[in-house]
Amino acid sequence: VNTAKDLQTIAFGSCNKLELPQDMWPNIAGNNPDLWIWLGDIIYADTTNTKALAAHYKRLKTNPEYKKLRDKTQIIGVYDDHDFGKNDAGRGTPNKRGTKKCLLDFLDVPYSSPVRKQEGAYQSYLFGKGKNLIKVIVLDTRYFRDTLIADPDPKQRYFPNPDGDILGEEQWAWLEHELTDSPARLHILCDSIQVLPNEKKKKKWGNFPNSRKRLFQLIVKTQPANLMILSGDRHMAEISKLDIAGLPYPLYDFSSSGLTHIRNSQIEPNRMRVGDMILKRNFGLLKIQWDGSSPVITMEVRGLQNELFLQEVVRYRRE
Repeated sequence: VNTAKDLQTIAFGSCNKLELPQDMWPNIAGNNPDLWIWLGDIIYADTTNTKALAAHYKRLKTNPEYKKLRDKTQIIGVYDDHDFGKNDAGRGTPNKRGTKKCLLDFLDVPYSSPVRKQEGAYQSYLFGKGKNLIKVIVLDTRYFRDTLIADPDPKQRYFPNPDGDILGEEQWAWLEHELTDSPARLHILCDSIQVLPNEKKKKKWGNFPNSRKRLFQLIVKTQPANLMILSGDRHMAEISKLDIAGLPYPLYDFSSSGLTHIRNSQIEPNRMRVGDMILKRNFGLLKIQWDGSSPVITMEVRGLQNELFLQEVVRYRRE
């Protein structure tokens, strides 16, 4: 990854079934993103067999349209459960070191990179030169995640795990280090599952309320300049916003999911939602401009033929 490059356009997405048409890539590439971020469910292999997993990744990596994006755009990211073994897989998943290696090979992460030697696939990148630096932090919410107990009510899906953890102590310590005294003027926290929305009953940070609270407390404690969250998983797109006491700017969680497929269900409640919930195949775009040392972010949800479904401009306070 060439981190000396200034980031002006970031594209991201999740939920990409290989057996479905891979026809979103020309639309994504047409925006000339400087960076593409995978936020999980990249291939839906649902296996811990590394040979099968590698074959799935190779099939996507050699897809002609995806290859065109690879040839001109830097690509980073992380797995989610369907790339990690099975639906809602967590820390007890067998062969997770092999699963991590397959992801890193797919992303062309150098063999000398520290992430190759650590447990978990979390990584951080500091992009740009001069004062207007952007730090992209990619969390691993599968490798260390505690278990959830299934709720027999299909509308509920899980009982929350009040004492459970998502990140594991090593990743928590690393995240605190990345946020403390960071020189970046914009921080993008990338996560395969949503952090802010908490009314739905499915995959979310809210199923681990202590972890969610701990994350908010860490952000307030470290006071990173202008942090926002990107997330995936939900087979729809939405932008959520929350004001947190002690944080001098609103916290946004921008979700994009459904490169190849979207959900059938109705609009769900989310009191933090800004604008509409998008139930169409989509990818996310961040367009970054600078007002002095403060970023101005245009968040866009786009689809086939690059159709614009949702747009929200965030103008962070000048310092």
